[in-house]
Amino acid sequence: MDLTTWPQVNMINQKNYYTEYLKRDDQILPLRLQQEERRNRMTTNAKDRDRALAQFKPGELPVPDIEMDLDDDVVLDEGSGLMGQDALGSKIIVIHPGSQNLRIGLASDALPKTVPMVIARRWRINESEEDGGEPRPKRLKLDNGSPMEPEKMFGEEFASQYATMCTELKVHMRSHKRRVLPNSKELITNYNKRTPPETISEHNDPLRIDWTEIPKDPKKAPVFVTGKDALRIPDFSNPRYKLFWPLRQGWYNEHDYDEKRVLYDDIAVIIEEAIKTQLNIPRKRDWQQYGCVFVLPDLYERQYVTQILDMLLQDFGFARVCFIQESLAATFGAGYTSACVVDIGAQKTSVCCVEEGMCLENSRINLKYGGADVTETFIKMMLFDHFPYAEINLNRRYDFLLAEEIKIKFCTLNEGDISPQPADFHLRASGQPTRKYLFKTYDEILLAPHGYYQPSIFDHSRKLQDRRKLVDRSRDLYDGSPNDPISTAQSAIIAMTAPPPPPNSHTSNGHGDGPDGAPVSTPARQLPNPLQKFSEQERNSHSAISSPAPDDDDTPATQGDGETNGMKNELDPSLRDDVLPIAPLDVAILTSIIHGARNDDRKTRDFLGGIMVIGGGSQIPGFYTYLEERLKESRPGFAKDVMIGTPPRELDPQGVVWKGGSVFGKLRQTNDSWINKIEHDRLGARVLAYKLMWAW
Repeated sequence: MDLTTWPQVNMINQKNYYTEYLKRDDQILPLRLQQEERRNRMTTNAKDRDRALAQFKPGELPVPDIEMDLDDDVVLDEGSGLMGQDALGSKIIVIHPGSQNLRIGLASDALPKTVPMVIARRWRINESEEDGGEPRPKRLKLDNGSPMEPEKMFGEEFASQYATMCTELKVHMRSHKRRVLPNSKELITNYNKRTPPETISEHNDPLRIDWTEIPKDPKKAPVFVTGKDALRIPDFSNPRYKLFWPLRQGWYNEHDYDEKRVLYDDIAVIIEEAIKTQLNIPRKRDWQQYGCVFVLPDLYERQYVTQILDMLLQDFGFARVCFIQESLAATFGAGYTSACVVDIGAQKTSVCCVEEGMCLENSRINLKYGGADVTETFIKMMLFDHFPYAEINLNRRYDFLLAEEIKIKFCTLNEGDISPQPADFHLRASGQPTRKYLFKTYDEILLAPHGYYQPSIFDHSRKLQDRRKLVDRSRDLYDGSPNDPISTAQSAIIAMTAPPPPPNSHTSNGHGDGPDGAPVSTPARQLPNPLQKFSEQERNSHSAISSPAPDDDDTPATQGDGETNGMKNELDPSLRDDVLPIAPLDVAILTSIIHGARNDDRKTRDFLGGIMVIGGGSQIPGFYTYLEERLKESRPGFAKDVMIGTPPRELDPQGVVWKGGSVFGKLRQTNDSWINKIEHDRLGARVLAYKLMWAW
């Protein structure tokens, strides 16, 4: 007799049991919704056609059976006057945020609107008054507080590196039979010392700046100002305004914020104001009719993606959202099927190989330097050579704009332009008369952008400051390990940059200190050579080494590469936040191609012949030729295959990624990446695993 009346569940027969759980498409919500939508659409189209046939009269033309070139779930406004792809694009907003600029526009637009990714908020002091008014670039001072000589104000390390670069440039120019004057430095230094500025009254300055007007009554002053108007607020306005850049180096700017919610709100406010002012969609309730294509970095952070998804669907109320990676969008915009995309932005540089519409995961590299580092280094070099405007401070708004202007105007990578040349610029500050400065340039105009290939000349001291102060890492729900995407190419770059582990010790603190606390010298370890695989391919281009590695091996190893792979395997995942990924640009490109081609000789040559350079940081005269020469010198065995390409059809390299996002948003029936509000409400961030084109 049973001891209880509760029904007993028999054990499962382990030899023969079967389940259909999550094995059919109709059991997965996003796929089931797509099927239901297609079924409803087919029913509606059939009813519409039957109705049209019923109203057909003899003698009239039959009703044509034509499929419109539109996405499945787009309803057109017959009164809009737009048809086809233009009608579809008119209801899709494409957003591409960056560390310095936000590019936004409708998918039907030819070019995006560019807005500075900055917001000015009412504050006690402005950014130039923080830290006791310490200027940027930072200068050393004497014990009594007086400034040091220009040759010593940036420290011995910078002076030594700068002198070495100048000497190497002279040797290189002489080897190429270029004329080098022996006393060029002395000439420009003496000229810059004795040249005073010329004062120009405001009514005689045809290019005077219209500064953003702040009401005299502080109570009527706006709480925040975004975009270009924020950069034109006078530094010493009443009340004070401080500039906040929510994204820095492609990461959240956690240094300038004390609360995570304020950081998220600033990103939302900047994008919201851009939609209202630049796209002329002022009413937020109208946004429910629009879809949104958002461009993500190749190596993104999961916390960033989920926060953006929640912002777009919940806060902005878009009807649907989809995501695309930057490198893939660049190939869409340029019309390439496969390429090695090099995107040089203001504060980060990304390299990724794209093949047949997919970013190769192990080839993704994200370096934390860009055009802003070139600007700061150019100013340091000019100050080193007695720049006449010695008070320049990149923390001041008008000085920041001035530095960007003279960098764009004078920097070059053409060695033929290196000679003592006279130049001038106009300093325009709010409430001050315009001043015209005369100065001379020499090798600074080339050595500053040459920092892409010698990034140690850049100042990286503040880039990891307060990292992870507000936003924690994304971790796996089961084992708690970090689950942000990482590639073998990025791991190789980090292994090159990371300090060496203490010998015979497991007590390293992740900052290169030994067990007794004494710092370990970085040169003590021989850095791994990520280009060794190219050397192997050059010597054995038709041997077994050139054959593709097995697909189950994430890190293909060749002869002599054990040190690199071993070092990557020993690299702790937490070290990604403690080490800044920095490497010369040519080394990063070759490393990405190594891990993307997986020792396949044909793919290697294809990627070397399809390098596409985009981004505002590459808009320097002679940049493409200079990079091509560097790659050919690094790998002479592949010299005939190396080719640097530019975006076709005369596209602006800064807008290629946005253009690719607009093309992706207008694809018909091939884009199943759209996420609607119902799916997000029910599944949350889990819907990304079903909707993204890459592995989430």
